[in-house]
Amino acid sequence: MTITQPDLSVFETLESEVRSYCRGWPTVFDRAHGSRMYDEDGHEYLDFFAGAGSLNYGHNNPVLKRALIDYLERDGVTHGLDMSTTAKRAFLESFQNWILRPRDLPYKVMFPGPTGTNAVESALKLARKVKGRESIVSFTNAFHGMSLGSLAVTGNAFKRAGAGIPLVHGTPMPFDNYFDGAVEDFLWFERLLEDQGSGLNKPAAVIVETVQGEGGINVARPEWLRALAELCERQDMLLIVDDIQMGCGRTGAFFSFEEAGITPDIVTVSKSISGYGLPMALTLFKPELDIWEPGEHNGTFRGNNPAFVTATAALEAYWADGSAMEKQTRARGEQVEQAMAAISEENPAAVKEYRGRGLVWGMEFHDKARAGRIAARAFELGLLIETSGPEGEVVKLLPALTITPEELDEGLTTLARAVRETA
Repeated sequence: MTITQPDLSVFETLESEVRSYCRGWPTVFDRAHGSRMYDEDGHEYLDFFAGAGSLNYGHNNPVLKRALIDYLERDGVTHGLDMSTTAKRAFLESFQNWILRPRDLPYKVMFPGPTGTNAVESALKLARKVKGRESIVSFTNAFHGMSLGSLAVTGNAFKRAGAGIPLVHGTPMPFDNYFDGAVEDFLWFERLLEDQGSGLNKPAAVIVETVQGEGGINVARPEWLRALAELCERQDMLLIVDDIQMGCGRTGAFFSFEEAGITPDIVTVSKSISGYGLPMALTLFKPELDIWEPGEHNGTFRGNNPAFVTATAALEAYWADGSAMEKQTRARGEQVEQAMAAISEENPAAVKEYRGRGLVWGMEFHDKARAGRIAARAFELGLLIETSGPEGEVVKLLPALTITPEELDEGLTTLARAVRETA
């Protein structure tokens, strides 16, 4: 692919230095459809990023787009705070009928604000309010958002440092396999809870990702998650599952914790819940935890009605028929796993490990800087991938769930070439 030098002057002179993704993909994107993005010069890119997991159904999904256009053209409510609207009612009814009831999940639904970190903040606030305690336990290499409460339960040192103030009331514990199986699960955690001299304040809750996306695609075993749920119940702590990136079908089932057979007390959902990349977030919790006072947690943009419209369309198009989407995602995941195994076998000295579930996969390299070089070469070859992990040592694959087998094979072939051509 020949790429002409794009005009980036206004971004470089006017936009803040905080920008990040655009540095790895130095072009100006103009349009997108399905799993393809196109820059202003017409160059085509296969998207294995999917808006950091916000576009599980691809760019400008035609079913969702049609529903959105129809709603806007009839002057449907756009901004509604937490007012009752027909769009919100349709979403709630669809979410109850197609997601909650079939899974026998009793959750109340809260609209905490437009982003994932809003959902996490509300979950932490509610847990503290319910239990009357301040401490929250999180896990090594966790990522839960960029606002202060979310950062306090995030592991990444670089992101934590950006807070500029002490991040308190959060205590990290080892994630699954942190000690490579050498230490019994939760031995340290439970010992601290039971030892009156440990210095650990009794936590209100534990927050966990079933697959740590930003942390490096670290996959928790179902038995580890079940043991965590049992520990929380035994020790009178609430269990919060952060399903912001791994929910909405990313790992196969709609919720990533379904495979473990657990029912968290609180669940945070965002990213692909709108289906169209529109800002939307949910905090789900068991009915007995709903002790909020009216207006105790609110936000101006928690009533994004166009997002309700596309979310409803996504649920009805992809989840109303039962397990078809889940089966498709698992099949696509097997296709990725086979390709990752082949790349690893071809490059045994370079690849440390590959891991994932459903359609989220990561490949870790012994040379930590190599992942970034591979992502850069992939961009030159027309493939959008990002890196993750505490030192950016993992190449992360996050394609749309609607990607075709042919597109998936094309991207995986490009990835293999990028690995080969990058020292």
